[in-house]
Amino acid sequence: MVKVTFVHATGRETTVEGAVGKSVMRLATENGVNGILADCGGAMSCATCHVHVRPEWLERTGEASGTELEMLEMAVDPDGTSRLSCQISLSEALDGLIVDIPASQF
Repeated sequence: MVKVTFVHATGRETTVEGAVGKSVMRLATENGVNGILADCGGAMSCATCHVHVRPEWLERTGEASGTELEMLEMAVDPDGTSRLSCQISLSEALDGLIVDIPASQF
């Protein structure tokens, strides 16, 4: 199992565990993590699962694809740490991952 900590805009943290191969978005939605709306269910056709990956984790989560970057243009205040959580797959290398959830997905 892989642990991921979601840090809400208020500073509250929610840590949950999931199986290797599951997306960070699916982990959040299955565990009731507020702020990850996932309106498209992981089809990468919206930006409502936008997160900011902590800098120390950026290399391990990989770079966003071209399509993901296009979708992130619809996100609120994207930056160099922005990713769609539906596009980050859990792996043993991501055990302990910390992501920040934006104050708003719209």
